Amino acid sequence: MSESESTSSDKANSIIDPGVSKIKTAGDGEEFIILGNTKYYRHELMRAFCGTFDVCPHPPPVHKIGNPSAFGLCAFSVNTILSCILGFNAKGIHITNIGVGFGLFVGGLLQVLSGMWEFYLGNTFAFCSFTSYGAFYLSYGVISIPSFGIQAAYADHPEQLTEAINIFLLGWTLFTFMMLLATTKSVPAMFILFVFIFLTFFFETIGLFIGHMGVYKAGCVFGFGLAATGFFIAWAGTANPGNAYLSVSPDAWIVSKM
Repeated sequence: MSESESTSSDKANSIIDPGVSKIKTAGDGEEFIILGNTKYYRHELMRAFCGTFDVCPHPPPVHKIGNPSAFGLCAFSVNTILSCILGFNAKGIHITNIGVGFGLFVGGLLQVLSGMWEFYLGNTFAFCSFTSYGAFYLSYGVISIPSFGIQAAYADHPEQLTEAINIFLLGWTLFTFMMLLATTKSVPAMFILFVFIFLTFFFETIGLFIGHMGVYKAGCVFGFGLAATGFFIAWAGTANPGNAYLSVSPDAWIVSKM
């Protein structure tokens, strides 16, 4: 092979396989991020990762569908608000069965559906998150349904039911910590969301283990922060200048500064 042919072949290979290059920044305040030979605005990348509930880039699907992340986050956040309000026994409500149907269909079914659509999009993190937490609400809700016989099985030993629920919540606390670790390289809003989820599970689990309702209600307080952050990310993936006068700016402190 001649030298000219070898050079042409090398150029062709470099076009096909650009190789790995460093991420570069440019512009005032490093407003541009350069990936390979392509320049992006920093706020566009921040909006993309926050609004789609994704922790890493991946090739887009061939067939585009709507954004199921906003759908799942809204279901998760609304259900969390209701659970926390009932946890505080607001308005003197001590019978919390109203939350069973809500948890099964909003917190459970809708999140599982959202996770299935994320699976179709190839977003493994969101698929794992939404389907898992949806399954949590489904499995937690059926405890209060007599036809499943769960509470009836502990009729002679009600204290064992409490301890069994504690162990159940402990497992989900550990799962949430694992998912939290998977957000450490994501945008701060995503990381903050999973910090709130972890703290909610952690304090509610500890409160039930030691029988201290004050500690349990501390978990409910973090639940309100969880819901607020979830709505923030959902709004980032839903609102834009074309459909709303108020949209989340990627330069907001919760997204771009930490």
